[in-house]
Order: sequence, then structure tokens, then C-alpha cells
Amino acid sequence: MRLSECRPGEGGTITRVHGDGPIVQRLLEMGVIEGAAVKVVRVAPMGDPLEIEIQSYYLSLRKAEAHNVEVEP
Repeated sequence: MRLSECRPGEGGTITRVHGDGPIVQRLLEMGVIEGAAVKVVRVAPMGDPLEIEIQSYYLSLRKAEAHNVEVEP
């Protein structure tokens, strides 16, 4: 399941991060790494961006960025 498909309150463990070099590098620098627990906190009214909780902090990601992150519930 992709992180972009999760609704508020849903989440899981990150299993894989896809994408081109700069996108993956940016996500990794922000702590979006395999094995980390992640939960969608809220989604903006138009669906973009998503606010997630990861490693005890909150982070906003564009839907396109969140689509590159696979999670296992």
C-alpha cells in the first residue's frame, strides 16, 4: 500500500521508498526510511499535502512524494 492511499489515522511500517535520486534523497534526509513507523495525521481539503507523524515528529509531504513510500499496515 502506498502512503498516499492512507486515510487519517492509518499508517504502518515503511517497507520501501521509490523514486528518482533527488526525491529519494530528500525523503531519506527527512527520516522517511525503511522500518520506520508512520501514521497519517491529516489530509488537506484538496488532498494535498498530507501531514504524517514519523519518528516522534510531524512532517508534511506532497501527495506525489507520499506515493513513493510503500507501507505495510
